[in-house]
Amino acid sequence: MINEEVLKKIKAGAKVRVWERIKEGDKERQSSFSGLVIARKHGNEAGATFTVRAVLHGVGVEKIYPINSPAIAKIEVLSSPRKVHRSKLYYVRDLSHKQLKEKLSV
Repeated sequence: MINEEVLKKIKAGAKVRVWERIKEGDKERQSSFSGLVIARKHGNEAGATFTVRAVLHGVGVEKIYPINSPAIAKIEVLSSPRKVHRSKLYYVRDLSHKQLKEKLSV
């Protein structure tokens, strides 16, 4: 389970690193995915999710994580926004990296 303090910090505009458990055959390893939270849906209920977006090798990648997933080992909040004017940051998909830094100066 994810800590309550961490859950409060996961909101649109936060930069996070999600460590997920990956099972390969009989072995298990952890892989990290870090990026910008662009959406948080359904509050704290059973089906709640958050969407993380990162640009890897010039390609935008988005992953949707269920909050109550046993596959998530831990979540590190790298930075939490002071003020974001929207609850869903879908417009980020159309911005370049330079434009994104100007918009979300955290």
